[in-house]
Amino acid sequence: MKKVEGEAKNIRMLLSNARFYIDYYQRDYKWQTKHVNELLNDLTEKFLGSYDPNHDRSEIKDYENYFLGSIILCEKKKNKYIIDGQQRLTTLTLLLIYLRHRISSETQRSKLLGLIYSDVFGKESFNVNVDERNPFIKALLMGEDLDTNGKTESIKNIISRYKDIEKLFLDEIDGDAIIFFSDWLIENVYLVDITAHTDEDAYIIFETMNDRGLSLNPLEMLKGYILTNVTNEEKRNDATDIWKKITEKVKNLGKDEDADAIKAWLRSQYADSIRERKRGAVPQDFDKIGTEFHRWLRDNHQKLGLNRSDNFYDFINKDLVFYANNFIKIRNAAEKLTLGLECIFYNAIFAFTLQYPLLLAPLKKTDDEETISAKLKLVSSYIDIVIARRIWNFRSIAYSNMQYAMFLIMKEIRAKDVSELSSLLYKRLSAENDNFKSNKNFRLHQQNKFYVHQLLARITEYIEISSGLPSRFKEYIAEGKNRYEIEHIWADHPERHSDEFNHPADFAEYRNRIGGLLLLPKSFNGSYGDLPYENKLEHYYGQNLLAKSLNPKCYDHAPGFLRFVNESGLEFKPHREFKKKDLDERQDLYIEIAERIWNPERLKMII
Repeated sequence: MKKVEGEAKNIRMLLSNARFYIDYYQRDYKWQTKHVNELLNDLTEKFLGSYDPNHDRSEIKDYENYFLGSIILCEKKKNKYIIDGQQRLTTLTLLLIYLRHRISSETQRSKLLGLIYSDVFGKESFNVNVDERNPFIKALLMGEDLDTNGKTESIKNIISRYKDIEKLFLDEIDGDAIIFFSDWLIENVYLVDITAHTDEDAYIIFETMNDRGLSLNPLEMLKGYILTNVTNEEKRNDATDIWKKITEKVKNLGKDEDADAIKAWLRSQYADSIRERKRGAVPQDFDKIGTEFHRWLRDNHQKLGLNRSDNFYDFINKDLVFYANNFIKIRNAAEKLTLGLECIFYNAIFAFTLQYPLLLAPLKKTDDEETISAKLKLVSSYIDIVIARRIWNFRSIAYSNMQYAMFLIMKEIRAKDVSELSSLLYKRLSAENDNFKSNKNFRLHQQNKFYVHQLLARITEYIEISSGLPSRFKEYIAEGKNRYEIEHIWADHPERHSDEFNHPADFAEYRNRIGGLLLLPKSFNGSYGDLPYENKLEHYYGQNLLAKSLNPKCYDHAPGFLRFVNESGLEFKPHREFKKKDLDERQDLYIEIAERIWNPERLKMII
């Protein structure tokens, strides 16, 4: 083996004037939402553990560092190729692009740009340089809206993970805090750069670090610990077969899903404590299960009733099988709209991974399928209402913001029967101050576009289903060239409304209120979006029912809709013109529809 160099570098040192290449056979970018979610949670929690709004920026140098692992590079012909680490480096690039869009300081934006994009010897390139990706990374950098239709899986993943960062990044890290965070990220987050000078040496290092069995993963160590304690050989063999069959079933859901299932199960049934969000706080049950569940279980085996060989056998034969199978049921519902479990799908759209331990929490091994389905429907409906209310009231649904509250609910609903669960969750929702009427001016802004899109999709779906039409929800949220976009009923021409607004800023605020928005195909916006309302009204009649309801003809030729309006008492009416008072009326209508969709009373109907 030739010379191998290793050096710990922070992100600034690693990416400044760098250009990394990826061999053609390694070019897939595969990270999914959960990987981005975990990275953002780890980074933001570590940062917030040190951050104080009263600090001077110079104090960031004393903040805790974060180690992001090692990357393996091969230097050949003066170019550096990534052998291991491209998923993290690509995701870091996406995060840096996002931060650059969020920060107003041109000095800081310039600093971040130098870590994304470089000019080496007069040749411009991105620091993770892959020809097929570069146009799309550049488009993200320029703030352009990208269509994933017909793109490779890697490009689709890159675009989707950037959207995940937009959704999942903590709202509370804003203003000065986001500048502090960007400083901390590039100065206090480290990777170990291991550079070899031949492909053979690089892959020997890679294999040594990953394939020699010197470090079993937590799942393998948990399996070894449990099976070792099953002393009866026949039962141990049986438990081994059961473990293999059930974990293989979970693995079919995707990478790392077997470990995710174990974490969700253990957290749902046994986590009694969680780390406080303050400086110096130490990890507790919930946190340890997320990072080292094998060690946590070994240290807490008595708490779990694992005292004898039969206990360990039953833990696999009964507990693991029950909770893993229900985890599979939940994850399938998260991927595909399932009758009765629709809210699991809705919650998953928001990357709300906290729903998995929460959904498992009330389940008992003695529950029949009807009881399990009722419990899952209750908990997922509760989460659906909480998420919608928080979004409407401009409150974050990010993991770190929701973790503690969801942990407390998880403990409270553990092993509850259906009646108790319904009553408990209903009381919680009734006691909350947030509802849709508490923010009568809910509007679209720079950071909530994705959320508003989802709410409009639900509102449109509700009206259509209630009018006897089939659900088109998946159509409304799908990506691709025929995707739906948020349509402003008022085009961006404040001069057309100068009789009602003295200043363009007042017009812009009103224009963005949800009552002035629709969800329409991208092609519609391109063709008609800039027209005055009177010219668009005729075309609205050919669109979904929420748009149609603006047109007088909808009240002559839509019997299902008219029945729904009559029975519901909702104040739908045609609008031949769309002035300020018309938008106010639509705003009130949308608020009332939201109150109907996300009404806590629906929990009582599940019993």
